[in-house]
Formats: sequence, structure tokens, C-alpha cells
Amino acid sequence: MSIQLGKLCSRIIEQHFGEVVRTVVDDLFASIAKPLGQIIRSTGLTKSEVCKSLAILIKFGMAGFQLNKARTLYEYRLHHDRVVMVLRYPRYVHLIQTKFGHESAVLMEELLRSGTQSASHIIVKSMSNVDGKDHNTLALLREKFTALAQEHYIIRAPEPKASDGSAELMELAYDVPNPFVMPELDLRILKELYEGKPVKEPDEDVRWLVNVEQFHIDFRNTIMVSAIERVIDGNAGECMKYLLQLMQERTNPWEAVSNPIALVDLRQRCERRSQNVDMLRYLDQYISVMESNDYVSKFDTKGGGQFTVNVKKIFEQLTWACIENIIVEKYGSKAARIFRVIRLKKYVEQEDIQKEAMVPAKEAKQLTYKLLEENFLQIQTFRKPGGGNAGAPKSFFLFYINQPQIAAMLLELSYKALYNSITRLTHDKTVNKRLIEKSQRLESIVETMKERGESDAYINEILETLTPPEQEILAKVKLRVKSLYSAEIGIDETIFMLKLYQEYQK
Repeated sequence: MSIQLGKLCSRIIEQHFGEVVRTVVDDLFASIAKPLGQIIRSTGLTKSEVCKSLAILIKFGMAGFQLNKARTLYEYRLHHDRVVMVLRYPRYVHLIQTKFGHESAVLMEELLRSGTQSASHIIVKSMSNVDGKDHNTLALLREKFTALAQEHYIIRAPEPKASDGSAELMELAYDVPNPFVMPELDLRILKELYEGKPVKEPDEDVRWLVNVEQFHIDFRNTIMVSAIERVIDGNAGECMKYLLQLMQERTNPWEAVSNPIALVDLRQRCERRSQNVDMLRYLDQYISVMESNDYVSKFDTKGGGQFTVNVKKIFEQLTWACIENIIVEKYGSKAARIFRVIRLKKYVEQEDIQKEAMVPAKEAKQLTYKLLEENFLQIQTFRKPGGGNAGAPKSFFLFYINQPQIAAMLLELSYKALYNSITRLTHDKTVNKRLIEKSQRLESIVETMKERGESDAYINEILETLTPPEQEILAKVKLRVKSLYSAEIGIDETIFMLKLYQEYQK
């Protein structure tokens, strides 16, 4: 865990849950695990405040608890990765909107906002945000919620169970073999709950939460398909999509290398689900091209050939591409050429770099040492032993690249950039709060006037209450806010890819 990650978690929590919860998060981040008493003493907060903060964090999956080694009391720990995932919530909702439609997106948004909640509560709360309410809307929402569970985008929350040897101490565990099974929900009861009648929820003991793992599998697959589309073409990307579907059915989804997949099975899957004639005709050639790029590896020749998807190697290549793009942006194409030469040669002397990269000696030396200074390169010293009075032993200095170290450094820089982006966004909104609120009030008034059928002249007169200088400032603020939001999405995608690379290297 790093300082930059700690600052980012602190900023995110303060923005969404307030100062008190942030204080508890800062304290948990500084330690691996802490019992309640120590958290109260080190934060200076009351027991009630600390308990409420921990309850909020546990409800949203950002903290966990477990019994200590002596099994006498609970220790709490922060899940910092889940804190950073808050910034990914809009992407989760967008994915559900794309795959399942508006109603499912409303359900997902409500569940993300609630953290952990029963299906009945989420369905009834979502009714107010669904367009075109009628007597079939509740049935539709129940059906959509069931579909999300069947596709593993939501999962039952583990239930508290008595710990072994203690009736007072509890542990979270699953009571059902399949945590994606929906309980029976009576539409009549859901309707009564929506109308505000004092009816007991039929599933109040069954809580649901978002299964982020399934979303991350989809994001990972999208990254791989997009990479193949850029390197080869769209047909190859579609081929890889079906290959990943077969991989998910036959292999643990987070394995570095998939189980063997027969070409016959891939062809049958493509024929059943695709209308792309070109892809079906040249399927063998597309597999051969992907094999030459190390995206897939040949496992056996039986059944028309069996192939494995090497996910670890794909993300290694994507990380190399990310590093090279950063070097091009920061130091130019010549620096990237030097970096590429060292990457291909493994260990290179300074004199060989300028020859291989075809860069003038002085410039090659400057760029090489700049990359060394910024930790994109490492240096290894070898000493040639001298004999007797022959003088000091000669030393050789070889440059090399440590990819895991660079990935960790870029991850730190990404956390820092994300923290700076959020801080700047908060600052701009705070400084221009009065102007933004005034603009929103005017937009609301104008919308109401249009509904009433007021004249355009009167509407323009109302709009003119926002002076030209204010309009100019507002336009600049909106543009900057939009740019910062886009930057946050791009940085989060980089963080996601680098974290996957690190996971596959373990």
C-alpha cells in the first residue's frame, strides 16, 4: 500500500461519506487490521461514530472483519481496492444499460447507491425512476432483477453465522450452495409495499450486493477484444470474443492460461451465434495470426487443433504498449526507440544503444540517462577481474528493463493523477458553486416556462439574468469539469489494466 493510494482513498471517502468516515478510513489504512477499541483510541471519535462508520464501510464492501487469532474479538481491515472502485460505478451502470436496458440500469444504480439491500426494497425504490409506470412495471423489474442474478452481476450477501465455539461472536458465510438464486417475490406484496402499506418484506433476510468480479471479467474481455481489433481487424476481435466465451465456460475465469479449446468447438459456436461470413470462412487463418502474436497458443493437433488463450501474455503485451505510449508522450519517439531496443536486447551497453536505435551519440546518452533517472531503465554493473599489477578491474554497465517495477511506478503515478483530478474537480465546483446553482435554477425555470407555453421573448429575458461574463465563466467551468471526468475514466482504465497485469504476474 502506498501514500498516493492512501490519499486517493481518503479523498473518495470524504467526497461520498463525509469527514467522520474518512477519519476511520485513514486510521484503518495505516494498519493491517485493528480491533474496535484501538480505532476509537487512535481516531479520537466516540464509540457511536466509529461503529456507524464501520457499519457504512462494511455495508458497501469497503471494509471487512474477522476474528483475531485468539478468537476473542473482531479485527477490522480496509479493502482499499473496493474504495477506488467507487469511481467505476458509472461504468458498471453503463454496461448494464447496454446489455439489459434502462430498467436493469435503474436497478443496478439503486443497488450501488444502497450498498447491500433486499430485492424487494430495490425493486420498489426503482419504481420512482422508471419511465412509463403501469401495472406491469413491477413484474418487469422483478424479471430484470432475476436476470441480473442469473447472469451473476449481483450476488447474495453472506449472512452472519455463529462462530465455532462461541454463540456471541459471528462470522459472515453463505447459507445456500448457489448465491445467485432469487427468492420468491409475490407481486401483490410488492405492490402494497410501493403503495406504502405496512407490509413485511417477503425477503427481508436475503440481502444482495453487486458482484464486481463479473463486471471486471467483462471489462477484461473487452480490453482483449479491442486490442485484437486494433492489431488485426474486427473479424479477429469477434473470433476472440467467442473464444473467451468458451474459455469462461471451461476454465476458472481468472486463470492465466485457459484450458484447451478445440477449433471444432470454436467453429460450431461461431456458426450458431454469428452471421459474419468472412470470419467463418477465414477462421483458421485468424487463429494462426493470433497464434503468431502470442494471443493464443497451440496445445494439440487433435480435433482440428486445440488452442489455449494466454491471458497473462496478452496483458504483458498491453502493459508494454502502455509503457511505450507514456514514454512517447513524455520524452518523444527517440526515447521510445531506445526503450524498445533495450527491451528486445535484454541487456545493452551504452555504445550499442546508439548504434541499434540509430540516434546520435550525445542525444542517445541524454535520453538513456533521462529514462534511467525516471526509473524506466535499470543499470547492472559487471566487474571483470584484473590480474596483479594490471590496475583496477574494468567495469561494464548494462542497461535493462524491469517491467513489474515500471508497472508499480505507473500505478503510483495513476493514483496521484486521479487524486489531483478529483481535488481539482472539487475545487472548481466549490469556487463556482453560486454560479452553477444559479444556472441550474434558470434551466429549471425555463423548462417550466416552456411547458406552460410562454413566449420566446419572455424566456430570453429570463435567460439574460445570467450576464455574459458569468456565461463565459460557466462555459469554462463546464468544459474543465467535462475534461476532468474524461481524464478520471481514462486513468481508471489504466489502473485496471496495470492491476490485472500485477495479478497475473503473481
